Amino acid sequence: MPKILVCYKWVLDEQDIKINPGDLSLDTSRAKYKISDYDKNAIEAATQLVEAHEGSVDALTFGNDKVKQSLKDVLSRGPGKVQWIGDPAFEQADAFVTANVLAAAIRNNESYDLIICGEGSADSYSQQVAPRLATILGIPAVTFVQELSIDGSRIIATRKLGDCTEVVEVQGSAVISVLPEINKPRIPSLKQVMAASKKPSQELKIADLQLSTEDLQAKTVNLSVKGYVMNRKNILFKETNQADNVAKLVASLAQEGVC
Repeated sequence: MPKILVCYKWVLDEQDIKINPGDLSLDTSRAKYKISDYDKNAIEAATQLVEAHEGSVDALTFGNDKVKQSLKDVLSRGPGKVQWIGDPAFEQADAFVTANVLAAAIRNNESYDLIICGEGSADSYSQQVAPRLATILGIPAVTFVQELSIDGSRIIATRKLGDCTEVVEVQGSAVISVLPEINKPRIPSLKQVMAASKKPSQELKIADLQLSTEDLQAKTVNLSVKGYVMNRKNILFKETNQADNVAKLVASLAQEGVC
């Protein structure tokens, strides 16, 4: 029976983010938070494995002071327990810091047969946390996984690599990062939402994780983020004969190298 840990991130909902037209800066004043969509796939993958093989799923997250709001949501999606770290250090954390914090938290627990992460996060999307985490813990990393199964002590994963796939097998513990196409995350039922409030959650303090100042010092610093505005050409084709309009559209697209 596998013991699985799934890591997730509590991020701003990109649908709520507005772009200020003057300087293209982001307005997040009215943005709500959500579990990163990529991490929902990781949670679902872990839950499906446990449903097929029994075992258990724990969840772990590192975030700011708002991360506590995520606990009921993540527990309604399958995990039986969640640990969370809410600290101001998160605001400047990059993949280096995040991996250090998660690894320190994992070392405080019993060993896991499998650690599952999303391919990247919906905000920074660095795709670095899973391989960094595996390196710190000294276990294999398997990335870009679109199919995942467990057979005894073997972890079998199909990786998507450009226009081909690769099937790999790992004996023992590993860190897996999954692609969105691995599954369709479930929508928790009312019963699951109600049951989530009865599942255990535990707050971890960074001060208790025995991390050095260097471990919490970001290697990359985000100086600014600006929205991208696409200026459309707004070319209209107004021929009476619709076939002529289609022909001109195709010719225009060909000229632009689209087709």
